[in-house]
Amino acid sequence: VLRMHESDEAAVAGAQNGDREAFRTLVERHSRYLFRIVFRLTRNSEDAQDVVQDTWLKAHAQLGRFEARANVRTWLTRIAINCAIDHLRVARRREPACDPATLEQESTSGWIETTDAEPDRLVLAGEIGERVDQTLVRLTTLERAAFVLRHIEGMSIHEIGMALGLNTNATKHSIFRAVRKMRVALAPFKEGAGCCRSR
Repeated sequence: VLRMHESDEAAVAGAQNGDREAFRTLVERHSRYLFRIVFRLTRNSEDAQDVVQDTWLKAHAQLGRFEARANVRTWLTRIAINCAIDHLRVARRREPACDPATLEQESTSGWIETTDAEPDRLVLAGEIGERVDQTLVRLTTLERAAFVLRHIEGMSIHEIGMALGLNTNATKHSIFRAVRKMRVALAPFKEGAGCCRSR
């Protein structure tokens, strides 16, 4: 019987002691979440399934290294993203550093400027969502991961850094680059629906 009422920490502790059902509890609890993140990185259902499977294999192998004070979901997210990056390794272009103040603002604030007209936002929602998906494909894997975790999953800068294995500044740079590319892609939507009816 699955003990879904157990905390993640208790499930990990059980799995570390060889309890297969405890590990199965983790799989049942987090697989959908991991698939959602990985799919946004791979953009392919079969690839995402493969990455999630690899994630669980590595998580099981690394159970002994999990520290009780760590967050289980953050730990799993980091493994999943590393598996996705390995799966989709791409050459990353070096970009010039930006002003620290600008970096702080861009990485912690909203990523799209909108008008105050609620009806306009509702009309454009579908088109914006489609453009976001198209732009995500063009981001590097690291940028895509940082953007998804920050602006779709709502994770903090610290949590993203832990998940990606980056320091705070590098995390902000990854988010900044992704946000900048998103804003360029979505610039035609900024003034409202009138300028963006065609795709």
